[in-house]
Amino acid sequence: MTFFGLVVLGYLIGSCPWGYWLVRVFRNEDIRHSGSGNIGATNVWRTYGRSLGLPVVLLDLVKGFAPAFVGVVTVSHLCGIVAGGAAMLGHWRPLYLRFEKGGKMVATGAGVFLAVAPWVGLVAGVTWFAIFLLTRYASVASIAGALSLPVTAVAFGYPAPVIGFAAVVAVWVIVLHRGNLRRLRAGTESRVRLRRTAQV
Repeated sequence: MTFFGLVVLGYLIGSCPWGYWLVRVFRNEDIRHSGSGNIGATNVWRTYGRSLGLPVVLLDLVKGFAPAFVGVVTVSHLCGIVAGGAAMLGHWRPLYLRFEKGGKMVATGAGVFLAVAPWVGLVAGVTWFAIFLLTRYASVASIAGALSLPVTAVAFGYPAPVIGFAAVVAVWVIVLHRGNLRRLRAGTESRVRLRRTAQV
């Protein structure tokens, strides 16, 4: 497959709104009308529990990993980065939801970095879990994980395209969490409870 073809495929795969689809199938509800209104894994988990939240996390991660990995293996490392970025763009503005607001790209971005820069992805993942376990704020964990991306890319000596991509993703994720930052300052941000039972 060509460079361009993989980028298009990355966007189409990234556009799969698993949080929206799974809630529709198993609850016959629109996740956009619950909680924060976001279709991402955090809102699904917070609203319906881990029975739906965990599959959304895994599916969102895979949809970032798959096109990036195929791009790296079959075309070039740069293709993997661009295809992965396209998947993240699709998650943010999904074609299948008519380009309406999607998720904040955290799980999808993690999948991309596991494919194109595994150490960067692993460190970001560990950072996310550590901060989340300390605070129970998914937003704080996501911002901390994002900030670790360019730092880790530089520390491990990854090439300039990876460092640049990591820096862009870090800024992008932080911008998408600006509403969470406002709620954190106001003391109204919701914590995630891992053992919360799904709502009926």
